[in-house]
Amino acid sequence: MDVVKTVVNYIKNTDLYLAILALVCSAYGMVLIYSATLNPATWQDGSTRNLVIQAAAIVIGLAAFVLMSLIDLETMSGWWKIFVLINIGLQLLLFTPLGTEVNGQRAWLDLEVTNLQPGELGKLIFIFTLAAHISEIKEHISEWRGLFVIALHTLIMMGAVIISSGDTGMAIQYFMIALIMLFAAGLSIKWLAVGVGLGVASIPLLWNFALDEYQKTRILVLFDPSIDLDASRQATYGKIAIGSGQVSGQGLTHGTMTQMQLVPENQTDYIFSVAGEELGFIGSILIVLLLTLLIVRLFYVSYRASTTFSALLAVGVGGMFLFQTFMNIFMNIGLLPVMGLTLPFFSYGGTSIMTMYAALGIAAGVRMREKPSWLQ
Repeated sequence: MDVVKTVVNYIKNTDLYLAILALVCSAYGMVLIYSATLNPATWQDGSTRNLVIQAAAIVIGLAAFVLMSLIDLETMSGWWKIFVLINIGLQLLLFTPLGTEVNGQRAWLDLEVTNLQPGELGKLIFIFTLAAHISEIKEHISEWRGLFVIALHTLIMMGAVIISSGDTGMAIQYFMIALIMLFAAGLSIKWLAVGVGLGVASIPLLWNFALDEYQKTRILVLFDPSIDLDASRQATYGKIAIGSGQVSGQGLTHGTMTQMQLVPENQTDYIFSVAGEELGFIGSILIVLLLTLLIVRLFYVSYRASTTFSALLAVGVGGMFLFQTFMNIFMNIGLLPVMGLTLPFFSYGGTSIMTMYAALGIAAGVRMREKPSWLQ
């Protein structure tokens, strides 16, 4: 009876909205993954392995959701500097024999039973350490010294990701998460304007010294696909697939581009194109609606948080989902270059799914420890 009572109390106190929305998104995603990985030549279920792995990741993710919601991270916030070092060490593990290449990018750790992407797990640690750091100096956040140390914190982690894996897309996520958290913490608009100005001014330097040729090509083909037809093929086919679905789509498992496997990585980066082609505008807008509800809920949790640290945790998680959703969908419709960002809860990928559920667990923990409404 004690166990049942504990479970009932947990369900009453946790944020069921977050859990339910995540499960609905995951179920929808598994339907799309099934279709994306079906073998059209034999019309046999060639996606069973993918579905089993995805289902296992969801189960583990739910366990991570519960675990992270029960941990009061605020009691550990004083150790944030240690966690920064742990996060850097995690990224640098890619230089060890555990580091392995997937799709030509050395961004994964081979753990025998599965592959782990340090950059994904590192995002959660980064949100925790940055929330603690900002909370520690919140009175000086709009002073140049305070902003300098936060910028240094962010740049160190971005550098660790880029040096270890070369994953620029992942590093940009760290930057955007930091920007959203700083805005929520009350950073002066003048500093945000200065940051935007410096960012624009640094574009020539980044173009000439920070980007590889293939990354430059991915940007250029947005404006002129003929520059490199092979590099533009993924983006071009993705747009064609989405457009051909029109209002109601060609039907699940009946999308021409999807079933002919013309869109590379359509079960991961381009899962949105599968929805667009086979389920049409209706299926696509449903994805946008579900993820919008999830993100709005995360920002609501932040609004109700009892401390600055807790609020920043929820904002960081919400910012992570907001940026990744925005980037993935715009990448699919050809408005942004291919960056290898998955669509939260919909794309195939064990590490991504488990990270997303753990992130929601962090936000659920904030919700469980908020002030009662009469104290707001």
